[in-house]
Amino acid sequence: MEDNLPQSKLIDAGRRWIIGIVASVTMLCGAAGAAHAQCVERSERVAQIALDAFVSEPSSLLNQLRNEKEKLSGRLEGYLVTDISVLRSVQGLTRAATQADRASIGTALHRAEIRCRATKSEIARKISDFVAKMHDSAVLAGYSSEPDDVPLPPPTTANMPKPGASMMSGEYKTELADPFASMPLPE
Repeated sequence: MEDNLPQSKLIDAGRRWIIGIVASVTMLCGAAGAAHAQCVERSERVAQIALDAFVSEPSSLLNQLRNEKEKLSGRLEGYLVTDISVLRSVQGLTRAATQADRASIGTALHRAEIRCRATKSEIARKISDFVAKMHDSAVLAGYSSEPDDVPLPPPTTANMPKPGASMMSGEYKTELADPFASMPLPE
């Protein structure tokens, strides 16, 4: 009986080691998959915490943006072009949405598809297939109301300092610039 004790400890240690390796490989593959699922530059992506909050409770977006259809479609479009895996949560969002909100969801889906066409055509195809499978007339109405030839909005650069900007500002560079302004991320 005592001979089996060290052997069982070795087996348990081996199992923990294998589980650790499998978990590490899964995390690395997940991170690589997320990097390939983005249609926009890093500066245009939505924060991961916002994506996680949307995935965990899609209807919270409707509560945050009551009666603000344009903001709803803009935010949802940002989520979709940042990470296409949030597309699964759009179904739950649609179930909780009103008729007018569903049209905004359709508009967001179409705008996200347009933005993804140039860089990630397979993601754009996933979005159009998702809309076709939904069979929701309000979503389809919003989706088809948006023309295909709409120019893309310029990237948001409101808080980014100009290239070569320093921490000093003003006419004679004697005033301190905003130390809390966003810095551009290296590409």
